Amino acid sequence: MFKEAKQNRVFQDVVEQIQGAILNGKLMPGTKLPPERELKDMFNTSRGTLREALRVLEQKGLIEIKLGVSGGAIVKHIGTDPIVESLALLIRSGGVSLEHLAEFRIKIEGSLMELAASRATKKDIKELETLFNQAKACYEKNDWENFLKTDERMHTYIGTMTRNPVFQFVQKSIHDNIHRYYAEYLPMNKERTLENLTDFEKIIDAMKVNDAKTASAIIMDHVKRFSDKMQAKINSDS
Repeated sequence: MFKEAKQNRVFQDVVEQIQGAILNGKLMPGTKLPPERELKDMFNTSRGTLREALRVLEQKGLIEIKLGVSGGAIVKHIGTDPIVESLALLIRSGGVSLEHLAEFRIKIEGSLMELAASRATKKDIKELETLFNQAKACYEKNDWENFLKTDERMHTYIGTMTRNPVFQFVQKSIHDNIHRYYAEYLPMNKERTLENLTDFEKIIDAMKVNDAKTASAIIMDHVKRFSDKMQAKINSDS
């Protein structure tokens, strides 16, 4: 499966060969890579170079390195966790501001919502209504923490409704990380939660009559309104 690495770029070649084998399906999730000694001979490289290449592949989320007698490098299912974690760190470090997120969400979620509404099935709408009712129950119990978690699931499910994995990833990445802003700048209360619920109820109603344009307009207004509230809080604190 592997061949001797090009000696002028050994490290990069080792990474690219193993990565390529994973991405093209030659190495499936759960497969254990050959032992380190065999890999070293296959690539004709040093143990140090091989281990560094494996660490890079682990950081990319392509393999998991397990220690012990039965350990080794195991191919992982390719997921979005490393990218989501990187976005979370970027947000926490201040590299992505609230204004950046608001601008991005208004543009993207409007299009995403329009596509989701146009492709929504009766089953999709029923699932969204179930989540809406769970959020409403949290509202009635003044359970703001679980309300936000349910709100996150509603937004993420709208990404699922697009049937487009890129939109799904974008929506999940944003909403896995955005609620830290609510906690810091706009804690939920009865009034804000009701406003949030009302917007989602209107979105669901628009979906029921296949009015994708209205659903899109509602979500863009929703994002702008709540972002403006948080920005006002930031400005008043500064």
